[in-house]
Amino acid sequence: MPGIWKLLVVNHLDDISPDRCSVPKIFITELPGIITFIDQSKEMNRFRYRSFLFVSIPLTIAAFGLSMRHSGSDATSQKNEDYQLVWSDEFNQDGRPDTSKWHNEQGFVRNHELQWYQPENVWCEGGRLIIEARKEQRPNPNFEEGSTDWKKSRRHIEYTSSCLLTRKTASWQYGRFEMRGKIDIRSGLWPAWWTLGVSKRWPGNGEIDIMEYYRGHLLANIACAGREGWKAKWYGKKFATDSMGGKAWADQFHVWRMDWSDQEISLFLDDRLLNRVPVDSLYNRDGSGFNPFRQPHFMLLNLAIGGDNGGDPAGTSFPNRFEVDYVRVYQRKTAP
Repeated sequence: MPGIWKLLVVNHLDDISPDRCSVPKIFITELPGIITFIDQSKEMNRFRYRSFLFVSIPLTIAAFGLSMRHSGSDATSQKNEDYQLVWSDEFNQDGRPDTSKWHNEQGFVRNHELQWYQPENVWCEGGRLIIEARKEQRPNPNFEEGSTDWKKSRRHIEYTSSCLLTRKTASWQYGRFEMRGKIDIRSGLWPAWWTLGVSKRWPGNGEIDIMEYYRGHLLANIACAGREGWKAKWYGKKFATDSMGGKAWADQFHVWRMDWSDQEISLFLDDRLLNRVPVDSLYNRDGSGFNPFRQPHFMLLNLAIGGDNGGDPAGTSFPNRFEVDYVRVYQRKTAP
């Protein structure tokens, strides 16, 4: 009779963090014995094999699915067979981020956000990228008395954080983009993983928000220029994080993915489709006819605070973090 087996661990798992390993679902045969789980380790294409002893107990359930936090589903792995890895950062070297892949934004940058971007707030530790938002006051070196420029009218810096981007180092046109990360969803925080086109000013260069969070919602957005040119036309979807589990959901790592081809852009969270838009519909409406999604884009990773969309951080304790396990870019294999 088919049955479910009780698993008795016969060796230690001290070297496997539950945040960092993946165990595929397994289906138990009728005979007890030794079964091996495969844990895909942090390093690319390297695996560890762990053995367990299981013994039969008389239940009528035919299969057992063991789930843990993981870096992607079997379905995604199968799809990846059509792609080849062209760029990645696994963040395995402690210290500052790899300057051959990333550079930092500096100062007050966009959206009237409260944070001053600086390289001191980002580092690699334990195989993860850490972007840390801090509440700390210091003089604004660009302050000008009476200035109407918001970047110069603030006498003090009240918050600091970091933004990494690949604008000077790498850009891609089409492909599969994956990021495994963990975000803080407290009030006033605005983490994002997104892309911008290399040609034209925003929004005419095109924007893709593969992961964006603020004010209690995850967003999956794509933007091109509207009729006015300076105003964006958005193709967006929004999802309440409370419906996903709230803080318990945010305390776990998740995989965000974009599949971008010459036909469509699809945005996913843990293999769940969030948004899909045909590329042909994403041309700028300013009369130019330019399609910003038929050009290369570069990536950005940042943790913003407040500003136009981020909300009020006054009741939020600091510091807090946006943690990234890896970022990977794949492109379709060329025909032999």
